[in-house]
Amino acid sequence: PEETVTSSFASFIHAARPEHLSQTVRQRSKRMILDSIGVGLDSAAIPSFPQELYSSVAVSSVYGKPGVKLSPTLAAFTNGVATHSMDFDDTWHPATHPSGAVLPALLAASQMLPPNTKPNGLDFLLAFNVGLEVQGRLMHFSTEAHDIPKRFHPPSVVGTLGSAAATAKLLSLSSAQCCHALGIAASLAGAPMANAATQAKPLHVGNAARLGLEAALLAARGMEANPLILDDIPGCSGFSAFYGMYQPKPLSAPGEHHEFLLEKQDIAFKRFPAHLGMHWVVDAALSVRNLFINYAGSFSPSLIRTIMLKIPVSKYINRPFPSSEHQARHSFQFNACAALLDGEVGLGSFSESSIHRQELRELLDKVVVEHPEDNVANFDKMYGEVALLLHSGDVLTGKCDTFYGHWRKPLSKESLLKKFRSNASHVLPEEKIEAIITLVDNLEKLSDSSQL
Repeated sequence: PEETVTSSFASFIHAARPEHLSQTVRQRSKRMILDSIGVGLDSAAIPSFPQELYSSVAVSSVYGKPGVKLSPTLAAFTNGVATHSMDFDDTWHPATHPSGAVLPALLAASQMLPPNTKPNGLDFLLAFNVGLEVQGRLMHFSTEAHDIPKRFHPPSVVGTLGSAAATAKLLSLSSAQCCHALGIAASLAGAPMANAATQAKPLHVGNAARLGLEAALLAARGMEANPLILDDIPGCSGFSAFYGMYQPKPLSAPGEHHEFLLEKQDIAFKRFPAHLGMHWVVDAALSVRNLFINYAGSFSPSLIRTIMLKIPVSKYINRPFPSSEHQARHSFQFNACAALLDGEVGLGSFSESSIHRQELRELLDKVVVEHPEDNVANFDKMYGEVALLLHSGDVLTGKCDTFYGHWRKPLSKESLLKKFRSNASHVLPEEKIEAIITLVDNLEKLSDSSQL
């Protein structure tokens, strides 16, 4: 039969082998796995999601809850929610959160399989990278996906198919079954951007992990779906329903002529739990704060007449006066002012007491926003600029083109380990934290991936 875009993706999933992963891809993806586990563990310390409501066939573990096991799909859902609950998880370009949609599904599936069929660590790492690759390739099918999203939250769209692809690989599904898993997942995908900055947003990542896993399991049991789901069929939308200007391309077979996207572009890891766009304005604010201290001897808000932010146009992260922690994580204004006032932004910055401080509100009153034409809403091209217009008439300016943690300026091994240890310390003792670090670092040598 003639090859289609969808069949090429299915063939890729089925044919991918561990030897197709370069050393760079292995190392970068292991950093993602470690960071994602840490973020999930940190969120598990917060009583925000009632896992106990979902217990049934208890075989799969839950982040930070040693006494709780759930059915595989519900464990994937719960851990996916935890991963994104503080917006602390990794980000790629085009914009999506790739690890949180895939890793919880693989962790749950690896515990689900019978003892004599457990995938080893190298199989697990391969499946994880298949899930990343499918997400990245789908994001490149539309120019619309390159900018900060306006309609659908990307993890709920590409993440669901990435989860399905990764699980299909881990379960060793046939090429035809992989094709159907993608088609089933497409019918389970999608969540609107209007729920950004609300408590519902983490559900998008949880559902991506869960529903992708369910799609693969249904395909394994014989359910069929449209075999052209990724193709551009005039008059009958498949995956193109989620994106305009949809131009799909076949995925080349894995091997010497295929380069994984993770080889070309690293991942952005966040230093503090907020929307990725906030990291530009925080670094710019910290830069101008240092200038201000050198100028005035200390940070004195009374000397500031206006705080000018030059940011890209993106409605859902332009929030002048956030009233909740989720809104604060999605507010250029809040993050710039918190950085100016405190000299840092961290976990405590988004507490109720921090958000409603009088001195912070006074700074927010001074903020004016501009949207320069050259500052586009694109994580690969945008910048953040913070200017302080003083009562004296002087102007101090800080600008950030690439924050520390961006794929162009990756976190060092030391910084990533520091973040992981800090996150995991909320629920795990030191010896278990170090054991996870060692296990992930040596994932290729693990004989049973369910140990993770």
